[in-house]
Amino acid sequence: MIHALFIINRSGGLIYNKNFTQHVAQLSSNEALIFAGTFHGIHALASRISPAPRRDSVKDLGIQSIDTKNFRIHCYQTPTGIKFIAVTDLLQTKLSSALNKAYILYSDYALKNPFYNLEMPIRSEMFDNKLQQLVQAH
Repeated sequence: MIHALFIINRSGGLIYNKNFTQHVAQLSSNEALIFAGTFHGIHALASRISPAPRRDSVKDLGIQSIDTKNFRIHCYQTPTGIKFIAVTDLLQTKLSSALNKAYILYSDYALKNPFYNLEMPIRSEMFDNKLQQLVQAH
């Protein structure tokens, strides 16, 4: 079950966050911004310190998931550097396809909006509705 979703732009700014269940605490705006910035920094460092051999054509994807005792954090980074982060229960093992679908929704309902600015928070009721349907399907 997906409990919350965060979208972070390529410079580490929080552009979307939403809780889908009551099982996670509602973060204040400041806490959500701190989470986004911290995750962005740790993700960047993890991709740089990876001991895996690098090939010129393959970029290290950094953190893909973090497991805790009670929940799991999944990260899907798009080719443009946008990060989709989902907080789930421990039963969710692979979420990359669902987060890729969320990226497609982002492309369809935010990026194709002529009034949307890449660095600004996403304010789209249609995006919210389609994302809610996607989360309920998983």
